[in-house]
Amino acid sequence: MTIQKEIYAQFNKDKIIYSFTLKNKRGVEVKILNFGGIITSIKTPDKKGYIENITLGYDSPQQYIDDNSYLGAIIGRYGNRIANGKFILEDISYTLAKNNPPNHLHGGLMGFNKKIWKASSKINKDSVTLTLNYISKDMEEGFPGNLITTVSYSLTSDNSLEIVYEAKTDKKTIVNLTNHAYFNLSGNFNSDILDHHLQINGNKMLPVDEFLIPTGDMDLVENTPFDFRTFKPIGKDIYANNKQLKLGLGYDHCWCLNNSDQGVRKVASAYHKKSGRLLEVFSDQPGVQFYSGNHLSGDYQKRTGFCLETQHYPNSPNQKKFPSVVLCPGEIYSSKTFYKFLIQ
Repeated sequence: MTIQKEIYAQFNKDKIIYSFTLKNKRGVEVKILNFGGIITSIKTPDKKGYIENITLGYDSPQQYIDDNSYLGAIIGRYGNRIANGKFILEDISYTLAKNNPPNHLHGGLMGFNKKIWKASSKINKDSVTLTLNYISKDMEEGFPGNLITTVSYSLTSDNSLEIVYEAKTDKKTIVNLTNHAYFNLSGNFNSDILDHHLQINGNKMLPVDEFLIPTGDMDLVENTPFDFRTFKPIGKDIYANNKQLKLGLGYDHCWCLNNSDQGVRKVASAYHKKSGRLLEVFSDQPGVQFYSGNHLSGDYQKRTGFCLETQHYPNSPNQKKFPSVVLCPGEIYSSKTFYKFLIQ
């Protein structure tokens, strides 16, 4: 197990972006920046032993600075959408940036994905860990409380990338952290991901309105294009005559994951037959946002990557029926998501 650190970009003596390369002995390599905690690449072998990158990334620092697709980044303080950029906490109304009009999205104009985090590393016998720390000041992007956030990335000897999120606050606030990696298990980013087979352990999903805000209902996926309870190609139903697919221009919805009271469990899997690569996702979160890359453009074309963002439900601060995202002083926000890379 090894970890290497190098300067990725330097703007002045106080603003340095580092790249960390985590490697194990099985040929898996993960590169992560301390800028936004961005995963810039994940290299894994296919069934023939050929090692390729399977996550979308950019070639230059400026592309990450300008990026609005959140490639590989830590998302916070609140992942996903908050309706009309507003929520009420303890009878106080908070106003956030409407950076996805008319809604707030992924932490705002300068969310966690645009911050330089303090970094430290540790090598153990069966894992190597990169730990990132960031203090989000009270009212940064409109959120209350000084939030001390720690995100740890661990590459293990059995080909898992484990992400642990922790946070604490000095004032009641809301928190919903995730990672926005885009996967293409083929290793060929010129090809779309519609031939990937996907499975999601969720019997229900959250229907959305025309602004992609959950209506508050939880619909059964049975007999709908959203039924991924068993493996099926992503492209099988993506063009179906379905109102929800039309609203999202494809899949851009949150699934209500089964057994949410059981902690970390397998919540989703993706398989690419030609390469033999199998991705298994484990998490303790109640939901996963499956996004089929419908708005990718420029460096990457539409649907050349997919996201499985483990998280709480979108717009939870404004939906009393949804699991709470409130964090109080004295409590510790903790969330775990593991990506396991296999060959089948």
